[in-house]
Amino acid sequence: MADSGEGVSGDGDALARLRLIRTPRVGPVSYRQLVARFGTAAAALEALPMLARRGGGEPLVVPSRGQVEREAATTARLGARYLFIDDADYPPLLAELENAPPVLIVRGRTALLATRCVAMVGARNASAAACRFARQLAADLAAEGATVVSGLARGIDTQAHVGAGAATIAVIASGIDVVFPPENAALQERLGEEALVVAEQPPGTEPRARHFPYRNRIIAGLAQGTVVVEAVPKSGSLITARLAAEAGREVMAVPGHPLDPRAQGCNLLIREGATLVQSAADILELVRPIDPRSVRAPADRYTAPPADASDAERRTIATLLGPVPVAVDELIRQSGLSPAAVQTVLLELELAGRVERHAGGRVSAA
Repeated sequence: MADSGEGVSGDGDALARLRLIRTPRVGPVSYRQLVARFGTAAAALEALPMLARRGGGEPLVVPSRGQVEREAATTARLGARYLFIDDADYPPLLAELENAPPVLIVRGRTALLATRCVAMVGARNASAAACRFARQLAADLAAEGATVVSGLARGIDTQAHVGAGAATIAVIASGIDVVFPPENAALQERLGEEALVVAEQPPGTEPRARHFPYRNRIIAGLAQGTVVVEAVPKSGSLITARLAAEAGREVMAVPGHPLDPRAQGCNLLIREGATLVQSAADILELVRPIDPRSVRAPADRYTAPPADASDAERRTIATLLGPVPVAVDELIRQSGLSPAAVQTVLLELELAGRVERHAGGRVSAA
């Protein structure tokens, strides 16, 4: 049975956190840095105008309390609830990511988030043989106590959810109440009742191209390993596999016929070092149950930075930034500044709309 929906309308701290998360130019990294620096979301909200001015950008438009209360009421009405990153039942493996979502909207059995999860992704226009294989593979994993995570897209994703039944987590790129693709409406509703549906975007949000890479990082982050069943080169499935590798998770691929273009992505992954798998037993041999002692707390990397940076330090970092993404560690080396000072300047520039963050701890000039 699905968890009951819970709103945050009566919780002032939760509303402040939601206002901070929904503020434009406040991303996952900056959210956690702001809370670490100012102690509470409410204090961070008060400091936002000052920080944006220091970064030399336009004023930030913070959502009103009424706006987030209406969002919270809609979420509860849909039978969903919020999971903030510091909640006890927020998935610990996902919290390890530097850019983990500060809040998730979930509908269904949240207990699945604490189980051994395997991500399964693949082509939308998958072959009939690959669809049958994915469905059986997911059923076999579920029978062995694993939970299958996928993105509810056409093709392999859909078959993975169908095969795993109630032991599956669907991560969607839209709001929790928006169905995409339309033909999966009944499946999404069933998963929300019997399994789990996860969304990062607010209710009512239509899926946009930029939302799918964000969704993919959640799929990879929830799982101890990612299996690619069928994929063309330069596909979203390979992006998910890359994100899994960057997070230190297992990357597995099912080999395919060399004459089928849809198998080229999997064969390429195997050539580059992904583990070849052909059965649930192969996968479970690589994916062990989670040991809580091995999971790093999200606060470990977000100690409070200094209260201010000098104008000279701001100029130094602004000069080093360009349109090509560069690792923050490289900025620290080249600037000669302390890591805390560099993070402070980047936070101000991000809030001012002058810096963009990229995967792998990289930044670029906006």
